[in-house]
Amino acid sequence: MQKLSLDALAREHLERATAASTGRSAATVYGGHEHALRQTVLALTAGTALAEHESPGEATLLVLRGRVRLTSGDTSWEGRTGDLITIPEARHSLHAVEDAAVLLTVAKHG
Repeated sequence: MQKLSLDALAREHLERATAASTGRSAATVYGGHEHALRQTVLALTAGTALAEHESPGEATLLVLRGRVRLTSGDTSWEGRTGDLITIPEARHSLHAVEDAAVLLTVAKHG
């Protein structure tokens, strides 16, 4: 069994994102290529985005801090601290409206 502080990880990766030229920082906290489930903490500074990309499987985004906007086609969803967003199984992008940290959970398709 493993216990992690998502609050501490969010704080740490926001600090790393602020120092990084890309404005982002991420680390897988559970799973990986050998598991069906993967959870990743991702921090983005305000104005930073993840360009449009394919969905790797069923996925959710838990906003740990800040505000983000998830866009897919003509539809967008805004999430704030504590919100859980279901990621559509279609091309999508993520934009940090303000400095933000999220927990991305992905269950890969068999």
